[in-house]
Amino acid sequence: MTDTNAPSKVAALYHFARVDDPAALRLDILAQCEAHHLKGTILLADEGINGTIAGTPDAIDAVIAYLRSLPLFTGLEVKYSEASTMPFLRMKVRLKKEIVSMGVDGIDAAEAKGDYVDPREWNDLIADPDTVVIDTRNGYEVAIGSFDGAINPDTKSFRDFPAWFDEFSEQLRQKDSKQPKIAMFCTGGIRCEKATAYVKAQGFDDVHHLKGGILKYLEHVPEAESLWQGDCFLFDQRVAVGHGLQESDYGQCYACRMPLNPADRASPDYVPGEACPHCIDQRSDEQRARYRERQRQVEQAAEEGRQHLGSA
Repeated sequence: MTDTNAPSKVAALYHFARVDDPAALRLDILAQCEAHHLKGTILLADEGINGTIAGTPDAIDAVIAYLRSLPLFTGLEVKYSEASTMPFLRMKVRLKKEIVSMGVDGIDAAEAKGDYVDPREWNDLIADPDTVVIDTRNGYEVAIGSFDGAINPDTKSFRDFPAWFDEFSEQLRQKDSKQPKIAMFCTGGIRCEKATAYVKAQGFDDVHHLKGGILKYLEHVPEAESLWQGDCFLFDQRVAVGHGLQESDYGQCYACRMPLNPADRASPDYVPGEACPHCIDQRSDEQRARYRERQRQVEQAAEEGRQHLGSA
């Protein structure tokens, strides 16, 4: 059994590759993860693998070694970090149509993505005034941190990105007759693999993206040299990390999923599990009653030493 209160090693992983039989591979990967008592979620699709898993260092290392031993995933991209407690509730390996959902057919991120830029070379690229820098993440992620001067598409979902770029690309074409240099980034790199492939499919050739994403940048670029401002939102119970991948002081609203800083949590509009300053006026009485009941169950589970499966 895994001690949920012990520090965990966390591995965020992905790789685009053509997978012939995701269903059969799912069973093998799930067996490996369960044998090593890992928790987290892995997605499998015809286009590759994506996920975040956590466990003891030895267990994580063993499963990553297993995945890289598979001919399809020898180039597996992995970012490591630590969590003060187990950040996931269970282990899931799911079959999906896409490992990151864009909703556009025919985008081949395995073959047609943009050029990688190493984190140590990223500053020079985005400091160039001729570079168009695009944050491909969602608006609530960008709200707590980004690179200075980066364009925020303010999307609610990655599936909104193609429509946003189609409109934005018209501005790029009208602004200058020559092809712009485009630099794109996201949390761990996977969305950029697909986003740059989409941008190239629209006729832009000088397209680059941050290898390993923001997480790799925060891990390898010293804070004194960093052009990153704020914190990086995560899709797990840590909520956000900063330079050196240290956990930041953020919570999260169950009702709207917005990251909450200490000032948000001190607001009279913040009711744990029910509402926050960002959504206090956006939920019905029925919804808030449902959130209150869920929060009561979470608190009861905590008092009894249990982990509620719906914990945020």
